[in-house]
Amino acid sequence: MNPPEATMTSGTGAAATRGMRRLIGGTGGMLQKAGIGLALVVLIVLASVLSPYFLQPGNVLNVARQISIIGIVAVGMTFVILTGGIDLSVGSMLGLVAVVAAQQLQNGVAVPLVIALAVVIGTALGLINGLGITIGGIPPFIMTLGMLVMARGAALTYAQGQPVSLGDAKDTFAWLGREAIAGIPVPVFIFAIVAIVGVVILRFTTVGRYIYAIGSNREAARLAGVKVRTYTALVYVISGFLAGLTALIWISRLTVGEPTAGTGIELDAIAVVVIGGTSLFGGEGGIGGTVIGAMIVGVLANVLNLLGVSPFTQQIVTGALIVLAVLLGRVRRLG
Repeated sequence: MNPPEATMTSGTGAAATRGMRRLIGGTGGMLQKAGIGLALVVLIVLASVLSPYFLQPGNVLNVARQISIIGIVAVGMTFVILTGGIDLSVGSMLGLVAVVAAQQLQNGVAVPLVIALAVVIGTALGLINGLGITIGGIPPFIMTLGMLVMARGAALTYAQGQPVSLGDAKDTFAWLGREAIAGIPVPVFIFAIVAIVGVVILRFTTVGRYIYAIGSNREAARLAGVKVRTYTALVYVISGFLAGLTALIWISRLTVGEPTAGTGIELDAIAVVVIGGTSLFGGEGGIGGTVIGAMIVGVLANVLNLLGVSPFTQQIVTGALIVLAVLLGRVRRLG
């Protein structure tokens, strides 16, 4: 009979192995990614045919910026959803960080300090979500819904319902959201770095293997010795951190901090993650699919704008894509 220590080690290894298998995805996962990639290629071809403006350099750069902003938030959402959770508060956290950061820039606080403050606030809000879910036992949907309302209310109160100008800092802070390096927008580089770090964490670290194990079977992961509460809280911290980072890009691009900034971006992020192949049930998916999903959503929104499609109709299309992606994922799981 194996000693308890051996059983624990074996269980943890098995959980980690299951997580790695889901990470790599096997043949089915590769085919799914290939299908998503093909869908993106077809969408780009159709967009270029339907609108002669789509492939113009200015429009391509604009699409790249939009994809980056949604994509950074979606990377954080991927971590959350992989554990079987959800984060509805990222948009409101973004709005709160935006007005606080804008006010500090207006007050003349040094840019590095404002950047540090923004990511600390985002991280702290994510930690509150994580502790409420893990220590308080509040379901993720309810906890993050409550944070959505609280953070938005705090943003409106702080800004007194009015946009907050960056003041004289709007030009010195422009590099983060409006400038380019070698013709490529800075937000694209930030998104690339965030995505690469996310891939490294999920593919090559114990943290990533445990995140997949928790999403696959929370109770089995706990019995195998995984600190489920710790790693569950961690994914909400990551989500909050990236919401704070995105807020900085947001105010740099718009040169103003609005208390309503980020409204609805949580739904866009969820759409990106689900379209990218990450299961809402947890344990399956990854950052690669999320990046492709962000491109699909960004390109689709842009071409619909170029074709003059109503924003209300665009919401219908996005909602239908989410439902279709979930249905396809469910069929694949049952198959």
